[in-house]
Amino acid sequence: MGLENIRHSARIGLTALIVAVGIPASAAAETLADAMASAYESRGLLQQNRALLRAADEDVAVAISGLRPIINWTANATRTAQRFRSNTTGGSIVTNSATTASVGLSLDLVLYDAGRTRMGVDAAKEAVLATRQALLGVEQNIFLQVVQAYMDVRSATEIVALRRNNVRVLTEELRAAKDRFEVGEVTRTDVAQSEARLAASRSALVQAEGDLAVAREFYAFAVGHRPNRLAPPAPTPSSARSLQDAKAIAMRNHPEMLRVKHAVAAADINARIAKAQEAPKISLTSRIGLQDTVGNNNFSESASVGIEMSGPIYQGGKISALQRQAIARRDAERANLHEVRANIAQNVGNAFAQIQVARAARDASQRQIRAAQVAFRGVREEATLGARTTLDVLNAEQELLDAKAGLITATSNETVASYSLLASMGLLTAEHLNLNVKQYDPAAYYNMVKTAPTRMSKQGQKLDRVLRALGKQ
Repeated sequence: MGLENIRHSARIGLTALIVAVGIPASAAAETLADAMASAYESRGLLQQNRALLRAADEDVAVAISGLRPIINWTANATRTAQRFRSNTTGGSIVTNSATTASVGLSLDLVLYDAGRTRMGVDAAKEAVLATRQALLGVEQNIFLQVVQAYMDVRSATEIVALRRNNVRVLTEELRAAKDRFEVGEVTRTDVAQSEARLAASRSALVQAEGDLAVAREFYAFAVGHRPNRLAPPAPTPSSARSLQDAKAIAMRNHPEMLRVKHAVAAADINARIAKAQEAPKISLTSRIGLQDTVGNNNFSESASVGIEMSGPIYQGGKISALQRQAIARRDAERANLHEVRANIAQNVGNAFAQIQVARAARDASQRQIRAAQVAFRGVREEATLGARTTLDVLNAEQELLDAKAGLITATSNETVASYSLLASMGLLTAEHLNLNVKQYDPAAYYNMVKTAPTRMSKQGQKLDRVLRALGKQ
């Protein structure tokens, strides 16, 4: 009777272990693409960097305003009172008071500054392009977090299912061992071994449940909501056929590479701007003013127009220091470009290697499962003939369990590595993944502000409405 019990429990365990590996996906299950879309629409980090890009867009408008006339107005009202005594007043005290008011308009237009203002516009445009690439880099990092969180939850859920099933099986085996002990087929040692293995299995289950809880919290952070049912991930989008192709694509498309290139261009322009600070500046100036004394007919009007030329002679070495500083920053950006290029190439190579390792681990785990299943059946049958001990059966079952868990981990690692390769090539973006979202257009806001519209213009009023809408998000 005891032998039949252990055979029956072992068969239940084997079947349950096989079934537990797969979690069926229902029509309502969330896909990896759904999770990425949710993160794309809800992550605060993306909203923050989109706002930073809009701020960089405004730098272009600020720079362009320097090419236009600057018109200011002034208004002033002054009340003066005077109390005095002099010989002309015969020694008496005289009090006078008057109120004057004045208004004026001024116009200043830069006619020549050695191209500093226009170069400032170009530098601001390069900064905008660099910030756009930085936004794409943030987008890639968020998507990679989503992939990691998604696969962590799926693998942790499957591991928990394995561990729970293992606890159930070991509970049955402990009962069977006790029954066999009662009829004298096994010793107290066999029972103790079953008890120890069950306790270890329960401890592993608690650890697995803790890992799942941690994975769920990370998922809520990365995606924006807690996970429900998660479907198996779809095949990874195609990337590159070889390591060389992947590196070539990365050098052309990776956001960090493009960001640094624009940063180098901006630094080079800023170095030329610093050099141009030595050149003179020529401006057109115009003033119109009216001053009136309240209470009498006294007033004065004035108007002037002129050309003003100015330039530095000596500023204590400040201009030279700024020039050297701009050159040093340009050299730093150029050196950083070489560092970024090498780092991207390394990341591509690492991702390729990780994929190969994950695929090999998955294949090895599948072979290990097949072998462990055969071994488990053999040990179980041999135990019924008395040729194997209870410990042998427990060990064989544990090896099968470990193989199942290894396959889950390897499959998850392979998916994460595949998306890591996409990220290292600069292709882990909403556009390349063709996500079902309304993609953020980084040029839309720039096109509205690049001409530096005033608030009174139609374009300025449209911008106000856009900003109010953004503030409600």
